[in-house]
Amino acid sequence: MDFKGKTFVAGMPVHGRITHPGYEHLVCEMLIERIEPERLFSWRWHPGAIDPAVDYSGEPTTLVVFELEEVGSGTLVRIVETGFNTIPPARRVDAFRLNSQGWEAQMANIERHVAKG
Repeated sequence: MDFKGKTFVAGMPVHGRITHPGYEHLVCEMLIERIEPERLFSWRWHPGAIDPAVDYSGEPTTLVVFELEEVGSGTLVRIVETGFNTIPPARRVDAFRLNSQGWEAQMANIERHVAKG
């Protein structure tokens, strides 16, 4: 997502244009929950909200938590997304599948970035 020029503040929403090919026409809204620099970042959002004809605002959100933890000579990156059980049943499986694939891809991006040094 493109968040250039955006500010992340706990309790405030932030909007970013999706940059994944085929989804560039979509804007994602996240409600920032917590920010602890260099340790934790969490937000709420509507997972799998990719149909521009659907208003997802009335649906419950999931909570995404990124945590960094020093372990030995490295850093453990933990990403946990909870709340899928509250997503409407008609969308739940697809939203979970899309997000699972997305987080796998993002972890691979992080791994490549770290490997570059």
